[in-house]
Amino acid sequence: MSEVEKQLNFDAFLLLVGKLNYAWTNTESLLIHLIAGLAGLDKEIATVIFLTLNTTRARIDLVERLSKLDKIDAVERDAILELTSRIQRQSALRNRYNHCIYAFDAEGGNPHTILMRIADRKDTLKIGQSRPLNDAAAEDIEAAISELKKINQKIWKTILHFGYPK
Repeated sequence: MSEVEKQLNFDAFLLLVGKLNYAWTNTESLLIHLIAGLAGLDKEIATVIFLTLNTTRARIDLVERLSKLDKIDAVERDAILELTSRIQRQSALRNRYNHCIYAFDAEGGNPHTILMRIADRKDTLKIGQSRPLNDAAAEDIEAAISELKKINQKIWKTILHFGYPK
């Protein structure tokens, strides 16, 4: 494979990562409606709360905690917790490709990711876990995009079912 073909493959991979980011951001923004519905707020106030929380983890924690309030029916709570669980399962892959360095082999081999994370163990540090960018990685991203689309659709059904602000 020529250097141009390798670059085109990397460009296609980056496009796939961009699609993952779009699907993620679109789905995460639907948490605004869940916050509004669970807290009994209008969408504008829920948006301010959503934007004030600066991490996905904090936003999901809020939605989960609101769903666990005594005033929330068990059926509603279960529906919300199932959705947040599905979102969280996709976060590791999304984080892998958004919080990494893309590294290239000097001999022209496939690029790989290096996580920008320190794993602090009992008596050692693990730095820079590396994974290749290959067909399997692309398939994982495509599967995540597909799952995020399904989660997105399920969130909209939940919003409509429980009468949350749209």
